[in-house]
Amino acid sequence: MPGGLRNIFDVPELKRKLGYTAIIVVIYRLGGHVTVPGIDVTRLIEWFGQQENTLFGLMDMFVGGGLQRATIFALGIMPYISSSIIFQLLPPVFPYFEKLQKEGQEGRKKITQYTRYGTVVLSFIQSIGMAAFLQNLNAVTIDPWVFRITTVITLTTGAVLVMWLGEQITERGIGNGMSLLIFFGIVDRFPGAVLQSIEMLRKDVIGIIPMLLLCVVMIAVVAGVIVMTLGTRKIPIQIPKRMVGRKVMGGQQTHLPLRINSAGVMPIIFAQSIIVVPATLSTFLAPNSWMADLGQYFQPNTNSYVFFYSLLIIFFTYFYTAVIFNPVDLAENFKRQGGFIPGIRPGARTAEYIDRVLTRITLPGAVFLAAIAVLPIYMLDIINVPFYFGGTSLLICVGVALDTIQQMESHLLMRHYDGFMKKGKIPSRRHM
Repeated sequence: MPGGLRNIFDVPELKRKLGYTAIIVVIYRLGGHVTVPGIDVTRLIEWFGQQENTLFGLMDMFVGGGLQRATIFALGIMPYISSSIIFQLLPPVFPYFEKLQKEGQEGRKKITQYTRYGTVVLSFIQSIGMAAFLQNLNAVTIDPWVFRITTVITLTTGAVLVMWLGEQITERGIGNGMSLLIFFGIVDRFPGAVLQSIEMLRKDVIGIIPMLLLCVVMIAVVAGVIVMTLGTRKIPIQIPKRMVGRKVMGGQQTHLPLRINSAGVMPIIFAQSIIVVPATLSTFLAPNSWMADLGQYFQPNTNSYVFFYSLLIIFFTYFYTAVIFNPVDLAENFKRQGGFIPGIRPGARTAEYIDRVLTRITLPGAVFLAAIAVLPIYMLDIINVPFYFGGTSLLICVGVALDTIQQMESHLLMRHYDGFMKKGKIPSRRHM
């Protein structure tokens, strides 16, 4: 690994990409500390301190704390993520988008353009809601109408700028720009969490044994996430020989890698967005209302919350995997190329076989996602220390770090430098 890190600075192109990425990240983090005009930040931070386990806490995590400070990047990457999810779910429903998806590069460009338009629309709508929300909190210190207009313009522009920054990293930097912005927004909280833990240890709020146990669990969890993120089931694919002119083409054996966790972190995001709704609504209702009573069953420290949260994660893992992975299209592509799975008939039988294998390997992935998501709750009860590593944030950080390292290693190996791994390269997380 140290040799691989040294080699990074020997490749001019890679060094330039890393420098460009670093500049974009600095701009993003600076914008995350510039507050929208006319806001009482102290009042806002005080209110958000009580909303850690609600929908607001989830959104604030994705924007690196920008929501509780009402910064110009308060909407962050969320409008783009929402727009991307919408256009990912549209192809199975609308034939037009399904046709675009099959048109290759040109079709993807059109979908990307529609995603950008959707981001602008969602940013505008969310900025209106954000302005009204801040006014209801009595956190506004200027004329209401002036505040509404300036906030809508500022937040919409900020969200579009964040989208542009992410695209610039993807095109000219290293790694996936949108994912990296989320990554650095989450990591931004890491130093504060470490300092808080050290302070608690110094004041004997927690003992050295629980702290050591926490460190051991953190290492084990990160290792488990890496294994499950990179874990694949390889289905052998045989491509027969064929004559093209006077040349014999094909005749090779390859494989189809099916990831154990094909859905990535999206099931946790979907499940968390739904499970926190009752608790969020209960904060705005009277204590004796039925919704407030229902919200008590969905507090993060209750068994009912853990049960329904786990079920939602497992459900959305299968749902999202079915949306992004179509065995029928895959089988048809193999059939057109003359490829087949040994012992399985091409066409419908191949699609059924791939679907059956995918269904089986998705179950351990879904259960693992649910275990990682609820781990912080039980760690807090068992060793009585805040567990800062788990759930959505951990999966995002590990996944983004692996993708970025894999891209850097590809650059090094392409130019005949040693990669980060001495015994082979880091396997890619992208499927065929």
